Amino acid sequence: MKFVTNNQKQSTREVILHTIKSSAESTIETLAEAADVSPVTVRHHINSLLADNLIEATAVRRKVGRPYYTYSLSPDGQELFPKRYVRLTSRILDELKSRLPEEMVAEIFKGVVQGIIAEHTGEFESLPMEARLDYLVDMLGEEGFLSSWEKTADGYKLVEYSCPYISVGHQHSEVCTFDRELMLTVLQTPIQQHSCMLEGANCCEFSLVTDN
Repeated sequence: MKFVTNNQKQSTREVILHTIKSSAESTIETLAEAADVSPVTVRHHINSLLADNLIEATAVRRKVGRPYYTYSLSPDGQELFPKRYVRLTSRILDELKSRLPEEMVAEIFKGVVQGIIAEHTGEFESLPMEARLDYLVDMLGEEGFLSSWEKTADGYKLVEYSCPYISVGHQHSEVCTFDRELMLTVLQTPIQQHSCMLEGANCCEFSLVTDN
C-alpha cells in the first residue's frame, strides 16, 4: 500500500509514518514494500523516528529463530496527524454558552484552573517571587504556552509568545481567562495585560508590580 496526499508524492519518512498508522504491526519488510525502498533505508528512518520518540518498537518472539520487531505510533507520533480538537472544543463551548448563564461558564473555566492547581498543591506556595515565575513558566509550558519573564524597573514582565487556544479564542474569548487565572493563583499578585494575540499582537504581555 502506497500513500499519496494532495496529489504530491510523500517523502519516505511520511510514507513510513502513514503505513505505521494504518497498521499497528508494521515490520521492516512491510514498510520497505510500502515506501518502495530497501530494508536498509527503512531501518535508517526507523532509528531516526525512534530517536525522535515518534514510534515505538515491540519485540515479537518466535518459537524458532530470533525475534523480530513491529512498530506503532507513540503518543507524540499520533499528534503529527490532523485532529479536530479546535472544531470539537468550539462546538462544546457553543453548546455550554447556549445552555448556561455567562457567570456559570466563567466558573467552569475557573474550576478547570483549580483542578490544575490542585495537582501542584504544595509545590509553589512557599517559593519567592522569581522562583514562582520560573514555576509558572514551566506550568504554562506543560499546558502548551511558550512564555518567559524578566525583571523590570517596576516589577516583572511576563510574555507569552504562543497560545495553544488561539484558534478557539477567536470565537470564544473566555479561554483567555485560563492562563490569567493560572498566573493570579500561582503568583498571588495583581497582573495587568498590555497586549493580546487575539487582538492582533504578536504576543500576550503582562506586568506585575511587587514590593520586592
